[in-house]
Amino acid sequence: MNREHHRWYSPSLSRDMELLVFGHSGARMLVFPTSQGRFYEWEDRGMIEALGEQVENGWIQLFCVDSVDAESWYARWKSPAERAARHNEYERYLLSEVLPLTSQRNSNPFLMLAGASFGAYHALNFSLRYPGVADRVIGLSGLYDIKQIIGDYSAESVYRNDPSHFMIHESNRGRLEGIRQTEIILAIGQDDPNRQDNEHISSVLWSKDVWHALRIWDGWAHDWPYWRQMIRTYIGGSD
Repeated sequence: MNREHHRWYSPSLSRDMELLVFGHSGARMLVFPTSQGRFYEWEDRGMIEALGEQVENGWIQLFCVDSVDAESWYARWKSPAERAARHNEYERYLLSEVLPLTSQRNSNPFLMLAGASFGAYHALNFSLRYPGVADRVIGLSGLYDIKQIIGDYSAESVYRNDPSHFMIHESNRGRLEGIRQTEIILAIGQDDPNRQDNEHISSVLWSKDVWHALRIWDGWAHDWPYWRQMIRTYIGGSD
């Protein structure tokens, strides 16, 4: 299996950032780690191995990015607005640095975003904030209500990164049409504490005529053994 390590100084974040690439061709897949996780998490946790057949056969190519959660949403000493500002810098890094790298390495136009737990937040939030950037989103056991991380807030910049709330008021026709073109798959355990949040955002998406799949798995299902099963189930679009 082709494996590449990339590291460079990010102008968007004013520090070095790293990522791992797995595979040589196929649909591009941007992978987000769990809360405060690292770029090597999916490799360490067996997620790459779980997708070995798809990667080896050239059906998908994974780009596993690092997080700055410890400097943004989980930086509890900062105000909500400061946390959102750092997160927005992270998104600029993704848009202006990471996505161009993926296109340079792989000309396949199809882009997926995936993540588990807080990584699922990143995947879904990024796709909803930038309609049309992704063709498919796979969120595993996600938390999409940022209030559960930072509490109440008043800053507009935080609201714009809180998909459980900003999508309720989304009315821009162009943006909604872009969102409707994205295949969204959300998987969650029936006993997962995030289940209600998943059902909430699912109802919001349906209210905006955004077709998607919400899949409720038996039990808790909020751990790597389940996520390995989930990603194998949904990576091919079979649900």
